[in-house]
Amino acid sequence: MPFDSGFHPAASRSQKVAYFSMEIALDPRIPTYSGGLGVLAGDTLRSMADLSLPVVAVTLAHRRGYFRQHLDAAGSQTESDVPWSPENMLPAAEQQAIIHIQGRDVMIRAWRYDVIGVTGHIVPVYLLDTDIEENNEFDRTITDHLYGGDSYYRLCQEAVLGIGGGHLLDVLGYRPKVFHMNEGHASLLTLGLLEERLKGQPLTTAKPADLDWVRRHCVFTTHTPVPAGHDQFGADQMYQVLGEERSQALEAFGCMHKGLLNMTYIALRFTRYVNGVAMQHGKVSQQMFPDYKVHSITNGVHAATWLSPELQRLFDDNIPNWREDNRFFRSVTGIEPALLAEAHLSAKNRLFEAVAARTGISLRPNVLTLGFARRVATYKRAQLLFQDPERLANIARAAGGLQILYAGKAHPADEGGKQLIRNVVEMAHRLSNGTLQILFLENYDWELGKLLTNGVDVWVNTPKRPYEASGTSGMKAALNGVPSLSVLDGWWIEGCVEGGTGWAIEDCEDEAGEADSLYEKLRHGIIPAFQNPAVWNRIMQQTIAINAAFFNTHRMAAQYVENAYFPEPTIAQGVEYPALQQV
Repeated sequence: MPFDSGFHPAASRSQKVAYFSMEIALDPRIPTYSGGLGVLAGDTLRSMADLSLPVVAVTLAHRRGYFRQHLDAAGSQTESDVPWSPENMLPAAEQQAIIHIQGRDVMIRAWRYDVIGVTGHIVPVYLLDTDIEENNEFDRTITDHLYGGDSYYRLCQEAVLGIGGGHLLDVLGYRPKVFHMNEGHASLLTLGLLEERLKGQPLTTAKPADLDWVRRHCVFTTHTPVPAGHDQFGADQMYQVLGEERSQALEAFGCMHKGLLNMTYIALRFTRYVNGVAMQHGKVSQQMFPDYKVHSITNGVHAATWLSPELQRLFDDNIPNWREDNRFFRSVTGIEPALLAEAHLSAKNRLFEAVAARTGISLRPNVLTLGFARRVATYKRAQLLFQDPERLANIARAAGGLQILYAGKAHPADEGGKQLIRNVVEMAHRLSNGTLQILFLENYDWELGKLLTNGVDVWVNTPKRPYEASGTSGMKAALNGVPSLSVLDGWWIEGCVEGGTGWAIEDCEDEAGEADSLYEKLRHGIIPAFQNPAVWNRIMQQTIAINAAFFNTHRMAAQYVENAYFPEPTIAQGVEYPALQQV
């Protein structure tokens, strides 16, 4: 999508859904995302624009970005800021908002980015910014760093996003019927809505009907099955940042968990619809929060963003309606498989050109190439491939060569993740030879992620069950005809057709057993198929026809509309939603 920083009057204030997310990947040149959550948010909004859905979105400007990753020869990660200037790229919103936190007023302005769909429909996105001269030195930095600073800084950010974002939409004239919180970072939005509902009356005067009013308007998506991934803050920080009245109200409303302000519990208590991001994740989340009904809407990816240019041209010629309706990917079965293979080889060569420019190492296009790229966390188990180095070397010889490309960032405070990168780089140095080549590519981001999912032959995912909520990188690969070799967790439980769309690593009691399964599938399933072009081309075709047709954000957005935003009883009550039939 070409960059467009202009204001589009066609985007009216009639948006019926407000989408809140701490991070949104809007454009490769705007570093307002860290990984899967932000990329999913961006893909969601791109599909909503394509489908002409009445949505407005709110996020933070993150003037200093997430971080740029630097790796030395030993794989030690250091970080630097990725500064950008929204005033040089985006128009300012017409109005500003004020939020009272830390015992003082903080001014909030916003920059507007318009996501433009294939039909010209616009989803406006407002990026909140506290770097304003009227604010004090600390307050000017609140919207600087994505997931940066300490817990006090994070709570200030989440207050700006939730309460401040709601206030901004109000002063801009938006009157949404539904507020969608993408993860718990935005859950203070519910408190802001209650304040608006009470029109200046103390929160302590809220009646059950007022709380129900907030619930009727709110939807919440949880993304992590790991308890530590749910934001929590001490009571002292809650009182310090939010003030006595809000803090007492949150305590009275049952938003504390084990003595801590738990952002997920705020969202759970003040929403009418809660969902996980895959069928399995919904079940895990239901076990985590047994007092609340948790639904499931499986994630997807935005096809036009993540398809290789080569496949886009092929599909434009053969199934021209795929951009508007991703169900047409089923029609890929009518395309000659050799044409898919030709397009993939071109994408693979582009990837290898980028690898050579980054590392000085030339890879071989005819050699089986595995990709493993995602946020580096210990539960992702990037080292599982190296459980038996000698066996891996033997498999590489049997394959006539094997190439493995790694990429991923560890959070700056995650020493376990950083050590994992060092371990992978050490193994890469130790095992790489003329037959087996392993590389860890620096600074995994939007553009590198697209190159990898476009160009590798097999996508590998080895998380420890049940900690993979969804896993959208594998969906991006599938979109490009790249099958997965993965643990049956997250989306892969729904997407795996053994030998058809990929291969499942068996669930075993220990890592040695799972590594054995990985090696067996690689040696006796993947390699023989790869060495038979007719078989491999058919697998690529089936991967697109079966998985791309379902694991896309067009389908996902339609499910949110029908199941979460405007379920049938609401439509019957007169909420006008003409675009629903187009979905």
